[in-house]
Amino acid sequence: MWADVGRSEELVPGYLGPWQVRATPDGASVFVLCKDAAKIAVIDVASQQVTRWINVPADSHDFVISSDGKVIYVAAGVSNGIVAEIKGDDGTQVRQIPVGHTPGGLALSKEGRRIYVCNRFDNTVSVIDLAAGREEKRLAVTREPVAAALTPDEKRLFVANLLPLDRCDSYDVAAVVSCINTSNFEVHPIRLPNGSTDVHGLTISADGKWVYVVHVLARYQMPTTQLERGWMNTNALTIIDAENERVFNTVLLDDVDLGAALPWAVVCSSDGQKLMVSHAATDEISVINIPAVLEKLAKLPPTPEAAQAAGLVYDGSQTSLSAADVPNDLSFLVGLRERIPLYGLGPYDYLSADPEKIVKGARGLALVGTKVFVATYFGDLVTVVDLNASKYRRLSYVPLGPKPVLTKERLGELYFHDASLCFQHWQSCATCHPDGRVDGLNWDLLNDGLGTPKNNKSLLLAHQTPPSMWEGVRATAEEAVRSGIRHIQFAVRPDEDAQAIDAYLKSLRPVPSPHLVNGQLSESARRGRELFFSERLKCHHCHPEPLYTDLKKHNVGSRGPLDRSSEFDTPTLIEVWRTAPYMHDGHYLTLEELFREGKHGETAGSDVGSLTDQELHDLCEFVLSL
Repeated sequence: MWADVGRSEELVPGYLGPWQVRATPDGASVFVLCKDAAKIAVIDVASQQVTRWINVPADSHDFVISSDGKVIYVAAGVSNGIVAEIKGDDGTQVRQIPVGHTPGGLALSKEGRRIYVCNRFDNTVSVIDLAAGREEKRLAVTREPVAAALTPDEKRLFVANLLPLDRCDSYDVAAVVSCINTSNFEVHPIRLPNGSTDVHGLTISADGKWVYVVHVLARYQMPTTQLERGWMNTNALTIIDAENERVFNTVLLDDVDLGAALPWAVVCSSDGQKLMVSHAATDEISVINIPAVLEKLAKLPPTPEAAQAAGLVYDGSQTSLSAADVPNDLSFLVGLRERIPLYGLGPYDYLSADPEKIVKGARGLALVGTKVFVATYFGDLVTVVDLNASKYRRLSYVPLGPKPVLTKERLGELYFHDASLCFQHWQSCATCHPDGRVDGLNWDLLNDGLGTPKNNKSLLLAHQTPPSMWEGVRATAEEAVRSGIRHIQFAVRPDEDAQAIDAYLKSLRPVPSPHLVNGQLSESARRGRELFFSERLKCHHCHPEPLYTDLKKHNVGSRGPLDRSSEFDTPTLIEVWRTAPYMHDGHYLTLEELFREGKHGETAGSDVGSLTDQELHDLCEFVLSL
């Protein structure tokens, strides 16, 4: 989640919510962004004590520190995003620079000439000229950019797009990393492996050769009949060749029988020897011997395609592990990576830890010398891992405030993001529903029979808009939550856990649409609203206000060859702008395609086929503004 975007205020009564960690250039301090409290805690590295606090704007999502340590740049805001420039010594706010919707993912040039800002819900990156104090350029990227990093020569900016933007009923569905040439602003998409989603973090090696990207690698083409060996979701590190702007390979961060769910942030040591990854759903960090990983990958036989491209002889007779096999090999990192839980003396203590101990919610991390500082969201603390200490003495904690007392909603948020509820810890609810919304994939859930994949649905307003699931097979969202724990997490849990998750999901609030203008419908959307509620189109018959659903199933002529029913639940249209692709099978990337190609609404008597191009645009603008 990003700040308190899309959440009700009852989730943050007095919580701090440590989210991002950055070290000062001299390594003497670490700054911790507490997004729920709208403050930055300054921790002295030597004493591991909080020395002071800096106020930041509400809804802050990320920050960076200038190379001289004198200035902090904070990305904040929702619809009207800003970058706030704050003095590092006394916390004085110098100026605010307007950017896009829900800014974050900051990357600052070494000399402080430019700062790059990911505008998550505008699907753009702002290029800010700091001397002029204004936006120099705004570049379109793929979908929900959330993290960015500059190469050391600053010739390329790599941007992590959280979600894929593909038709879900196609074979290859994957998120991309956008590579931006900083001299001419050309954008080159680098496609991650099939099934890549939840791309939360990336970093670049000190020599600029490699981009390290962490993400979920979903096995969405498999029926959800089991979890063993990453049957549904695995968790991955993709290595990109920065100069050639292409994927080198992808390695799995899981063990054979223990998932490392929801990799979140990733940092590389300055000497290039270690790569650290935080795992948000298993509350641990991975410490990877990255030179050994690169060496092992380089020694593997190439794929036939790569061999042919390089002019090498490859007759297909090789029987050893090839480069193509690595993304499916759960043992590849054995001996090359250590998993360090953030609670207890070892993995067994961690696995049995009571969630109320709240050393949970690993998010941002920073490396200072041999110590890794990890923002621990639900505990309002920073976990410090000393890599040189013995495993019995390596953990210490820096409380940022009193131990938080979790409300039912907050506990539900914790459970929603906690893979310890899941068999072998392969996934959390948030793996398939980041922010409680969608992952951009089709899944073959068994509630409507085997072999009937359906597009993932947002959980926003799920409790207010029964029934649940595309075929309405769950009468209520409460029933769906309990079925998910049993049949997707393959776990048996006390009903109190499900009740807390219910409370969290009920507390979710819509994010204002990026199609609104100063919070209001645009002129085009106002015209579209008239069309929507007209008897010519009859959209409001099935999508009435205020929830824009009649809570019924309808046959809209969308049955596909794999479907066993012709009637599907009418979803709410609220926040439809962030839930592409559309329909139960994810067949349409845009609403324009849905109306023009899918002729959506015609079975209910809508005259959508007669719309002019301008009318179609106006209609879509209104729906996308909800």
